[in-house]
Order: sequence, then C-alpha cells, then structure tokens
Amino acid sequence: MAKKYKGTLYTGVTSDLVKRIYEHKNGLVAGFNKKYGIKNLVYFELHADLESAIKREKTIKKWKRAWKYNLIEKDNPNWKDLYEQITK
Repeated sequence: MAKKYKGTLYTGVTSDLVKRIYEHKNGLVAGFNKKYGIKNLVYFELHADLESAIKREKTIKKWKRAWKYNLIEKDNPNWKDLYEQITK
C-alpha cells in the first residue's frame, strides 16, 4: 500500500484483502496506515498458504525502497489504486 506515487509504503499480510483494504481506506484500523494516511492498494500478491505469504512479506520489508518501487511499477507503472479491481 502507498500514500501516493513514490510516497510512504506499507507491506502487510491478510487472509481477507478486500476487507483489510476497506478498513484502511475508512480509518477503521489504528496504527501505521492510519497515522500516515496510507490508503492506496498499489500492489498485491496471492499465496497458497499463510506461511509463504509471511515469508514473502518479511523479504519485501527488508528490501531497499527502489526495489519496492520496481516491484510495484512492473505491474502498476502509474501507481493506480487497485482496490476497485479486487472488489469486482
């Protein structure tokens, strides 16, 4: 998730992406995203199990910012909010 184009980033794991993004967009979850106004889903991955999702999250969190930008821009060069895409 991102606040804006090349702005503050957030990486997390959830078992219900639509619900979690809705909560972030509407300020229903206290914490980092609410504090920094991070509301745009700009990248996501689906995993077969929670263990692999958590492993990937931890890997990405260790990356340099430029690597994260490249990951996002590979599939979403304009940093479009993908929330509408996942709710259809």
